[in-house]
Amino acid sequence: MINAVITLLAQVIGLWVIFSQTATLDGWTSAGMMLLVGIHFLISGQIGMVIRPSVEAMMEGIRLGTFDFTLTKPADSQLLASVQRISPAALADSVLGVGVIIWAGIQLDSVTPLGVLAFVITLICGVIIVYSFILLLGTCAFWFVKLDNIMAIFGSVFGQAGRWPVTIFPGWLRVVLTFVIPVGFAVTVPAQALSGTLDLFTTLLSVGVAILFFVGSRVFWFFALRRYTGASA
Repeated sequence: MINAVITLLAQVIGLWVIFSQTATLDGWTSAGMMLLVGIHFLISGQIGMVIRPSVEAMMEGIRLGTFDFTLTKPADSQLLASVQRISPAALADSVLGVGVIIWAGIQLDSVTPLGVLAFVITLICGVIIVYSFILLLGTCAFWFVKLDNIMAIFGSVFGQAGRWPVTIFPGWLRVVLTFVIPVGFAVTVPAQALSGTLDLFTTLLSVGVAILFFVGSRVFWFFALRRYTGASA
């Protein structure tokens, strides 16, 4: 928790420096930016608590051959691989993120019941998209021996780019952070929903992208399993 608070304070100081010179950042107010920071903390906590440690354990199991035990259990292998390890320390980020979201929401005058509903929907979609993307990366371990560096790169990109609204980046980078490395849908879109700047098309697009990523990761998972020979081969 102390580490999470220190990280939050560092980001708050950075935002204070920016908004001491301007009232808005590409249309984002200081409260809107704090809302985005809170969402980033919340999703980072979910990634660090369950998704990333589980996928990394799955990758290590494939490398060592212990993944065979997962396949012999009478349950969905993707589900087991996705929740096999929990890191409780990352819960601090999620708790702090919820607190920041509530505080920022109180500061905003544009929060409506419909906006809260859109926020919940797009936030769930964002978590699904990030989970599916990480699973897609982890599934590549069926072909490649060690992919720790790829996971580290994703963590770095999400940790740095996810703290800022995707709208402030150049056009080509905005496309990359929206559809290739889906930071935009995961963090920016839920913040837009709660701040009242999200339109219906983007909301539906977020749902569609979440379905596309989840189905894609599911298909890729079974495709990889058919080519997995096991530790005894």
